[in-house]
Amino acid sequence: MIRNLTISAICLAVSLCLLSGISTAADTYKIGIVTPTLSASEDEFRGAVRTSEKHPGMIKHITLPDNFSEEQETAITQILGLGDDPEVKAIVICAGYSGILPAIQKIKEKRPEMLVITAPIWDDPDMMAKYVDLALDTDWVQRGISIPTKAQQMGARTFIHYSFPTHMAKEVLAKRRDMMKTTCGKLGMQFVEVTTPDPTTGAGPSPMLQFLQEDIPRQIARYGKDTAIFGTNCPMQDVIIAKALELKFIMPEQCCPTPTQGYPAAMELEITKEDAGNFDKINATIKEKAAAAGMTGRLSTWPVPVGYFFPEFSTELAIETIEGRTKDFDTAELKKTAKTVAGVDVAFNRMKPELDNYYLIIMDSIIY
Repeated sequence: MIRNLTISAICLAVSLCLLSGISTAADTYKIGIVTPTLSASEDEFRGAVRTSEKHPGMIKHITLPDNFSEEQETAITQILGLGDDPEVKAIVICAGYSGILPAIQKIKEKRPEMLVITAPIWDDPDMMAKYVDLALDTDWVQRGISIPTKAQQMGARTFIHYSFPTHMAKEVLAKRRDMMKTTCGKLGMQFVEVTTPDPTTGAGPSPMLQFLQEDIPRQIARYGKDTAIFGTNCPMQDVIIAKALELKFIMPEQCCPTPTQGYPAAMELEITKEDAGNFDKINATIKEKAAAAGMTGRLSTWPVPVGYFFPEFSTELAIETIEGRTKDFDTAELKKTAKTVAGVDVAFNRMKPELDNYYLIIMDSIIY
């Protein structure tokens, strides 16, 4: 009797050990995250670091060469290295470069089960849709509707669009400008287009910035404080936000919506290294500064930069898929995960009606 019990106990123990081993093997996997370096693109890099800290031991974060265009083969080799690691079950590429698709094609040929999410890369969308499980990018053109609409909700009666010839030669920016103009017309707002000196020619950005310093007060004197100002160029944002604090007009959103564009310089914010990715704290500080300047409700942006959001969001989607909690990337699932990560609603629109795995996003805003 005792002998039989002993044998039974041994068999049970062995079975448990085997089951434990099987479970551990199934549960052990890694996700590769590919970003530019910190110096090349801070948001994506910090987003990947945050995700690595959130999932210790799970993430393999690699950075692409700073001079991607000249070291493209090196970059492809780096990405292929992730695909050669049998523990890696998903690769998230948040790089904003074109020329990465060949690496994805080779990985999919060797390991068709590998989950690949790009957020974003800028290769041919139709080709990407054939090889990438999910492709994500910002809905730059649709912002031609969302920004004027938000501006009106913030009290704007006039919408001023500052840009320059080489920017307006870019199709996506011209389409957004045209959509802004149309949206303003539908909303009953006056649309004003102002051309600045072109920073890509001549003396660089200095003449453009000097022009803004002088022209914005003229426009506010003409149209009043219930005027929203939008500029298409990143260096413009420091001047626009500083002038908004001084002249009390509305700044609905920067060209690249993030709390860290324009606000730190205009408000003289000291963001420590420890707080660099703490957007709750950064947003709270901006809100306090806005209130102190009498600008509550007249400054806005997205609560986190999209480059910071994408690595974590894409990784969470990958985890849900690998662990069987989601089977496909329908918009309901995407929105649910996005809100958990960003803390606000995120809209997903198909890049093309026929592509069911390529989505463009617009994030809800924070109004300070």
